[in-house]
Amino acid sequence: MKSFSVLVLFLSLSVSAQIKTLPLWPEGKMPNYQKSDEKEEIDVNTISWISKVQQPTLEVYLPPQASANGQAVLVCPGGGYAGLAYDWEGTEIAKYLNSKGIAAGVLKYRLPGSASVKENFKAPLQDAQRGIRMLRANASDWNIDKEKVGVMGFSAGGHLASTLGTHFQNAFYSAIDDIDSEEIRPDFMILIYPVISTDPKITHQGSRDNLLGKNPTAALEKQFSNDLQVTENTPTTFILHTGDDQTVPVENSLRMYKALQENKVQTEMHIYPKGGHGFSLANGVYYLESWSERLTDWLRNLN
Repeated sequence: MKSFSVLVLFLSLSVSAQIKTLPLWPEGKMPNYQKSDEKEEIDVNTISWISKVQQPTLEVYLPPQASANGQAVLVCPGGGYAGLAYDWEGTEIAKYLNSKGIAAGVLKYRLPGSASVKENFKAPLQDAQRGIRMLRANASDWNIDKEKVGVMGFSAGGHLASTLGTHFQNAFYSAIDDIDSEEIRPDFMILIYPVISTDPKITHQGSRDNLLGKNPTAALEKQFSNDLQVTENTPTTFILHTGDDQTVPVENSLRMYKALQENKVQTEMHIYPKGGHGFSLANGVYYLESWSERLTDWLRNLN
């Protein structure tokens, strides 16, 4: 019995050692920050919902070394740029990726409406750029290949992921340490029912307003319509959407696919006839739940 207890303790420690939460920014070095009385809020009901993020973090999930294939994914939960569906579109996704030998970092990113942010639209992208750099900076310790690091996002998190993949020419903050010498361009993008465009005809209005304000300039609106920012250097992409999505119209993904094809960027897209919005892994939702298998096949083919 004693040896069994020791074994259980050892296994528990081994599992817990595979998860670590790291601050994105050194103390006192967070860019685009202003002091406020705002407090971070976590609401745990049917899902874990985080709003008013004050301390952005990277929660790292690592598969056992024996099964690690070198790939890593920065996971950006959705929430309309008003909050983060942190477990539903974050930690649960990381666990799934781990089961396929893929390292994952769940990004708890600042939200543009926070009172602690100076320039609203810059904060999420600054955190995403820092997050992907942290994955690469720790590549040797975490069994990651620096050339196999991608980004994945859901809904508004899909907008953030596609922004990271189309706005990598320049960092949106000044370098503060050695981590910032790492590349910010993702090697691949995974966009799940993503907000892509800020065009009022097809956008998710809440995400657009929260990120850019209700009356953005035409230049800013164009800058963050990410289908308009695609070039031949945009990373290879996997896109998933449903035809009956009433929250983020499928036209967002169709426009992104068209732009990627026109620029000869290798792209795979799956449009399911129904399933709505915000289904995450879609466990138990007829054959929609097989979408993760399509993603796994695609990721394996990248290798």
